[in-house]
Amino acid sequence: MTLHRLAEALTLSPGPEGLTGAVQGDFSNGPSGYPPEKGFPFGGLLAGLTALALRQGLELTAPLRSLSIQYLSAPAYDTPIVFAPRILRAGRSVAYAALEARQGDRLTHHAQATYGADDPHAVRVAGPIVPPPPLDGIAPDRTLSGPMAPHFAQHVEYRLDTGPSLLQGLPGHQAGERLWMRTRDGAPLDEVRLCYLMDALYPPAWTAITRPAGMATVDLRYDFIADPTPDTAPHGWAFFEFSLVDLGGGWTVDDLTVRDGAGNILAVGRQRRKLAPARPPRGERG
Repeated sequence: MTLHRLAEALTLSPGPEGLTGAVQGDFSNGPSGYPPEKGFPFGGLLAGLTALALRQGLELTAPLRSLSIQYLSAPAYDTPIVFAPRILRAGRSVAYAALEARQGDRLTHHAQATYGADDPHAVRVAGPIVPPPPLDGIAPDRTLSGPMAPHFAQHVEYRLDTGPSLLQGLPGHQAGERLWMRTRDGAPLDEVRLCYLMDALYPPAWTAITRPAGMATVDLRYDFIADPTPDTAPHGWAFFEFSLVDLGGGWTVDDLTVRDGAGNILAVGRQRRKLAPARPPRGERG
């Protein structure tokens, strides 16, 4: 399989119905030891393409403040996806936008986004500043690799502070991971690549269970607090803290905080995922 570079994957072409992109097999969320078709197209790439389509298609210049996506059906690989963005309302300080993405007549996902510039005169009270462990203090071999690593991980450079903790049965308050990440091409961290990285690890629930379980994101929300810059995200690096909120009833909810090297919050995220239906105990099956 040809390795498609991330820059090529994060490219949209104009068309009569909107902007067009596609997801190749090396952006599957399935384990790299299996064919891409064993997993779904990576939601982080779709989020990045959504942010790009909104920015490019609507020619917005204000910073992206929030992005909320509902994933309705998994798109097919190597098949055009049409992204159709539109403005809902644009005021002097805040703009609201929406987007629908389709393959043919099938809606794959839709999104809403909010844009707005900072008020330079407003008072800011920062959230908790928690300096991360120094990047150069984590060995390069503390990475994500092996047959269980998802296909999309080949486009990411990892420095794990904890884990990897896949299928370790961690208690809920410890489930998740802390790590540095950047895209492997070393490009500056922008809103599109940040959308990609904010989903570029296994779900925290996978550190709380001991056997593989199918799960798919149905709702994703990102809130962007500060725009990354070469000073706050040098060479594209940022620190990511994934944590479990809840796992049960066929659902899992997890949170994410992204920090710069000084510990200031760049972004936060939340995902709700649906688990594959549980099979009843053998004695209770009809």
